[in-house]
Order: sequence, then structure tokens, then C-alpha cells
Amino acid sequence: MYISRTALAAAAGSVLLAAAALPAAAATATASPPRALAAHRAALPAEGTVPADDLLDALGTCRQISNGKYRTDNGAPADVPVCEQNGVVHWTADLDIDCDGVRTRKCNSTTDRWFQPHTSFQQSNGRHLNAAKLPFVVVPGPSDIWDYRDSGISGGTVAALVYRDRVVYAVVGDTGPTGIIGEASYAAADALGIDPHPTYGGASSGVTYILFKNVRAAPIESHEAAVAIGDRLARRYVRGADAALGDELARRMVDDALGEPSS
Repeated sequence: MYISRTALAAAAGSVLLAAAALPAAAATATASPPRALAAHRAALPAEGTVPADDLLDALGTCRQISNGKYRTDNGAPADVPVCEQNGVVHWTADLDIDCDGVRTRKCNSTTDRWFQPHTSFQQSNGRHLNAAKLPFVVVPGPSDIWDYRDSGISGGTVAALVYRDRVVYAVVGDTGPTGIIGEASYAAADALGIDPHPTYGGASSGVTYILFKNVRAAPIESHEAAVAIGDRLARRYVRGADAALGDELARRMVDDALGEPSS
């Protein structure tokens, strides 16, 4: 995993979006027009039953669990804490585009100059994840700031992404730099109505990442399972119930969501 927009911005000597570092003609020719993005966002189907405002309100104030704070980009101030509240881990940051994993028409070494053909976590068949198809969240690699594994988070952990008035459910699918936070897959950005292009896309701020501790979607590549489980947990969370669930209950919720009997 590599944060391509960050690298372009650093090369340009600023923290602006990478599109600013491109020649004007190239940016105009490749960037999605604002009207097209607005139309795309308006046409996106709603995901789940919990309104974005209700989910954000339930988070309350930050109870910081990270030993320090993260940067959103190279050279940016370290001002993003990782927080925990009633069984969820959360933070609010930008959204850089992860296009790593299986090669597709949208995610490859041509569309993304920092493309890597692997993700930290793999599908049930052993293949790397498909960033163009599967909404997933990137967590910082383990460090002295925070080790996601100590917080009941692993590959497949169910997550909710909130941006403006939209909620999108996802899984933890990749790890990133140890000092930078704020990244999700091409498919996650697209579902949020954010330009998903790995070079000039993304959002500069305002994306909230909510990870449900000790709850995994199985198989990791099933977005349907992530949505079904995530929406149930979000409803519980908004009602004030403790969302910290064990793996066995999470497995049963996956089975119920997919209509499969629990053994």
C-alpha cells in the first residue's frame, strides 16, 4: 500500500491534492467534472438504515487510545487521534485512495503509479483483495503510536465510513504507513461519492472511520455480509448498546445475514 496522492503533493512541495501538482491540461482532461461527481453522488443508493448524523452523534467526544496522533499526509501536522467509545474504534481524517491488490481496469500500474499487486489481508481463496470492487479501510501499520491488533481489529473487521450524509459499510483490508492515517479503497470512495481516482481523487477532510471491535465479516470479500452486520451493529450502537461482540456471535450474525445455518 502506498498513498499516491500524498506522494504527489509532497513532490509538489505542498499539502494540496495531487491534481494541483499536475499540469493544468492534464488535470482538466482526467479529473471528473464537479457536475458529474454531484450527479453520481445523488444517484448512489443508500446503504443500511442508520442516518449518518445519528451515527456520528453516538460517537460523542474522543476518548483517545493512541499514544500520540497521526498525520494525514507527509508533512501535515500530526493532529488525528485514534479514539474508542463503547466497543468501536474511530477517527476522522482525509481519504486517500488505496488501489492495491488484484489488477483491474481501474486499479493497475497505469492508473496508479504506486500500484502494488498485494494487500495485507487476502480473500478466502488466497487472492489479494479487489480495491475497485470491495469497499475496505486501510489501518496504519503497528507502531508505538497505536497497534490495531491490540484493539480487537484484524483483516475483515467490519467498519462504517461516514462522509457528509452518506454511510458506507466496509471491512479492514489493508495496512499503510505507520505514521499516516486516512485511507480507503477505490470502491469505498466511489460508494461515498468521492472521486476514486488513485492519483487525483480522494477527500481532503471530513471522513469518519468507525471500526467495530472483534467483529469480522466472513468471507472478507463479502460486501453483503459487511453491510448486514455493520447496519445491525450501527443500530445497536446508536441505541446505546455495547457494540463489543465476540467472534462467535459475529459469525452467527454473518450466517443469519446471508441466510446460512449456523453450525
